[in-house]
Amino acid sequence: MIEKEPVKAGPQGTFWEVLTVFTRLGLTSFGGPVAHLGYFREELVVRRKWLDEQNYADLLALCQFLPGPSSSQMGIALGITRAGRWGGLAAWLGFTLPSAIALTIFALLTNGIQGIAQAGWLHGLLVVAVAVVAQAVWGMAKTLCPDRLRVTLAIGAAIVILLWPVAIAQIAILVVGGLLGWRFLRAVETSQPAILPLAIPRRLAIACLIIFFTLLVGLPVFRLLFPVQALALFDTFFRAGSLVFGGGHVVLPLLQREVVPSGWVTNDQFLTGYAAAQAVPGPLFTFSAYLGAMSKPFPNGWLGALIALVAIFLPSFLMVVGILPFWNRLRAIEAFQASLRGINAAVVGILLAALYQPIWTSAIRAPIDVALGLAAFALLVIWKVPPWIVVVISALAGAGLSLL
Repeated sequence: MIEKEPVKAGPQGTFWEVLTVFTRLGLTSFGGPVAHLGYFREELVVRRKWLDEQNYADLLALCQFLPGPSSSQMGIALGITRAGRWGGLAAWLGFTLPSAIALTIFALLTNGIQGIAQAGWLHGLLVVAVAVVAQAVWGMAKTLCPDRLRVTLAIGAAIVILLWPVAIAQIAILVVGGLLGWRFLRAVETSQPAILPLAIPRRLAIACLIIFFTLLVGLPVFRLLFPVQALALFDTFFRAGSLVFGGGHVVLPLLQREVVPSGWVTNDQFLTGYAAAQAVPGPLFTFSAYLGAMSKPFPNGWLGALIALVAIFLPSFLMVVGILPFWNRLRAIEAFQASLRGINAAVVGILLAALYQPIWTSAIRAPIDVALGLAAFALLVIWKVPPWIVVVISALAGAGLSLL
């Protein structure tokens, strides 16, 4: 008897629903890309139940493989599963624009505010990020590492990342995790993953992949043939969004090498903008809006910010839309499911390592920080307080402690 393929469910949400939810996340998600994944999980999996834990983990594994900002790619993918292509756009707009607008205004109004990186309220936000990531790691570990092999794989991945903190190590860990899962984790689970409503035409997906590789190869050539500043700006930030693995902090050295020696911004302006980028919620890649606004010569200001912002996030859109239509079919293959089990365990280890470096090391400096982190963790995990309320409480606590 031939078993029929399950009917794919259509998107269940609307553009405005996704925009509203992700705008609130964009206004309250402090702490960097790993913390963002924790906010997403709590809001969309635990609270709103847009998708289940397994589907969330599988999408996260996919986004970890792709170059560019993993949290933004995850947001785009989640928006697509909820409301189709327009939902992906809504998720990106809501999550990205608050910090992008704030950093552009900051660039236009001042050349830098000294001491922002040492602000007490900002330190409170860094501490609450520890609690958010710890909550995410704990919740995902319980689901994705239910046996000794996967626990061992997660711990091994964390050890490798801590001892070898480079982007290639993360890719190698995910590949090894997939191979180990394919070899040793077959038939450990019999349930089929739920079909995600990924309503994207295959022709559009293939077109996106072709556009991605065409721009990646063609933009540097056109930049040489047509030495226009707008094209140079777009090329620089498109390559940054295309070739960087590991999240926002990894892109900083690449951007610094591109924009400072060329004279587009000074090193002091670059460092001041980076401090400001840490002080706002949302993806760190919105730092590109600040650099585009500050850059010289023209285009700069709002136009420069828009060019840089679109260029650095465009690869994420093209890659996510190009791959998602094939995702359900891939996930239905038993051997691929086994590989995903190993990859998901490796992702838990990567997040565990990130909990220590850079999140713990940048936030926990004294016993009072540990106390504040434990209090935030208790509010999130035990009392189920919404993350945005914990963010506000921690910011106020950090500001108060800095005055003592």
